Amino acid sequence: MKEIAIGAGIAAVLFLAIIGVNITPLLFVALLVGTFYYFTQSQAKVNFQEVGSKKTSSNPLSFDNIGGQDTAIKELQEALNFIIRAEEIGRMGIRPLKGVLLVGPPGTGKTLLARAAASYTSSAFIAASGSEFIEMYAGVGAKRIRRLFQEAKKKAVNEKKSTAIIFIDELEVLGGKRGSHTGHLEYDQTLNQLLVEMDGISQDHEHRILVIGATNRADLLDSALVRPGRFDRQVQVGLPDKKGRAKILEIHLKNKQVKDHSIIEEIARTTFGFSGAHLESVTNEAAILAMRENQKKIDMKHFNEAIDKVIMGEKLDRQISKEEISRVSIHESGHAIISETLEPGSLSSLTIIPRGKALGYLRKSPKDDQYLYTVEQLEKQIMISLAGAVAEEIKYGSKSTGAKNDFEQAWKAAREIVECGLSPLGVINTEDTPQELIYKQCKEIVARLEEKTRQLLTDEQEALLKLADYLIAEETIDRETFVQMMAS
Repeated sequence: MKEIAIGAGIAAVLFLAIIGVNITPLLFVALLVGTFYYFTQSQAKVNFQEVGSKKTSSNPLSFDNIGGQDTAIKELQEALNFIIRAEEIGRMGIRPLKGVLLVGPPGTGKTLLARAAASYTSSAFIAASGSEFIEMYAGVGAKRIRRLFQEAKKKAVNEKKSTAIIFIDELEVLGGKRGSHTGHLEYDQTLNQLLVEMDGISQDHEHRILVIGATNRADLLDSALVRPGRFDRQVQVGLPDKKGRAKILEIHLKNKQVKDHSIIEEIARTTFGFSGAHLESVTNEAAILAMRENQKKIDMKHFNEAIDKVIMGEKLDRQISKEEISRVSIHESGHAIISETLEPGSLSSLTIIPRGKALGYLRKSPKDDQYLYTVEQLEKQIMISLAGAVAEEIKYGSKSTGAKNDFEQAWKAAREIVECGLSPLGVINTEDTPQELIYKQCKEIVARLEEKTRQLLTDEQEALLKLADYLIAEETIDRETFVQMMAS
C-alpha cells in the first residue's frame, strides 16, 4: 500500500506539471511531510533497536541465583506455570495469564526475577524501560509499543521458542493514570496501545507472550492496566530478611576471597533494611578496601567500613575545629552509652569521622529484624536519639545544631506512640483529634524521656567522658574495644 501511494503521488505531480500547473508549493509541502514522517519513523526505530538489543540479556539466570526473595519466587513460579503447562490449562478452559506485576522498592531484584522467569519457562526475553516509550511527538510511543511486541515474537522465532517474555521496568512512567498528564496526550496514547496489545495476547497465537512489569509506585498505575485480564497477578518484592540477606551475601561473595565466611551471619544481622543492590555494593566496596590495603582476603573491618560507606557515603576531607571534634565525640558517646544501657549488645561501631552530612555516626546491630514495636521499645529509641544532645548539655551546658536530625527522629517516634494508641490519650483518630492535643502529648513524652536520659547519663558521666576522650584520640571504636573499655 505504501508503494502504491507513493507511485500514485508521483504520477499525479508529473501530470500536473505536464498540464502547466505550478507544482512548487506541492513539492515544498511534500518535502515537509516526508521529512516529518522520516524523522518520527527513525525516532521510533532507533529507540526500539536499543530496547531490543542493548537491554536484551541472553545470559541464563535461574531462581537459585537470586537470594532473599523466596516468597516472591514461589508466587512468580506459580504464575509462570500458566506458560509451561499451556496445553493443560487450555483443555481445562482456563484463561491464559497475560501480565505479572512486580511491586517493590528499588534494588530488590525485580529485573533479576524477570530474567530468571525467562530461563524458567525457556522463553525469549526482551526488556525495556517505561521512559523509553514517551516522546514529545504524538504516536511515537504507541509505535514503539507495537514494535516491542513484534520484536518479542520475532526473537522467539529466531530462538525457536514458543513463548516470549517482555519485561517493562518503571511501568508507572508508561502506565500512569490517564488524564493526569495535562496537555500531553502522548502518555495516554502510549498506554492505550499497551492495553490494546495486551488484549491481543491469546493462547491461540503461535507464540505466546507474557508481559512482566516492575514498579515501586503501584498506586500511580491506571486502573485499566491492573484489572483482571491484563496484569492478572501482583507479586510483592520486598526487602530481604536476615536469612535472605545472608543468602544474597553468599551469592556475591562466591568470586571474592573472604578471610572467614562465618562473618556472613554477622554482616547480615547488621544490615537490616538493606536491599540486594545495597548488599552487592557492600561486598564490592569491602573488596576495594582490602585491595587498597594490599590484603589478599577481605576481613570484617573491611565490611564494617563498607557498610558505613553505603549508609553514610564516603569519608569527607572536612576540616573540623578541636572544639567541634570535642562536641561531636561527647555527642556520639552519649548515643553509645544510652544505646548499650537500654539495649545491651546493640552497639556495632562508633566514629567521629565525617561522612555525608554527618559529623559522627553510631551504627547499631539489632539482634533480629523487627517490624512491630511496643511503647517501651519506642521510648528507648527516643532516649537514644536524645542522648547526644543531652550529653552535650551535661558537658558544655548547651546543645548544638548537630542534634537536629536526632530531634526529628525522636519526635517521629513520639508521634507514632500517640497515633498508634500507645499514649495516655488511648486510641485516637488523627483526623478528628485536634493537632494541638497531639502536639501537647508528644511534647510531654519527649520531655519526660529527655529528663530520664539526663539522669542516666549523669550517673554514667565518668564512662561518658572516658569514651569521648578515646574517640578524640582514635576517631573510631568497634564493639570489642568498647566492651573492654566499659569493663575496665
